[in-house]
Amino acid sequence: MKRDAKNLAMSGKKAGGIFAVAIVVLIVAALIDGGEEPLHPIEQELDLPERTR
Repeated sequence: MKRDAKNLAMSGKKAGGIFAVAIVVLIVAALIDGGEEPLHPIEQELDLPERTR
């Protein structure tokens, strides 16, 4: 019975390896996607008081 439980339990090294691979996959996906949009100019009319015109 101890042997079965040992086989079913995930070792710390295996869990850490899976976690590391998941982090690398997320970083690679973020680098490929980028998540950036091109810059757009902000154009808006301003109502200025008469003194400043």
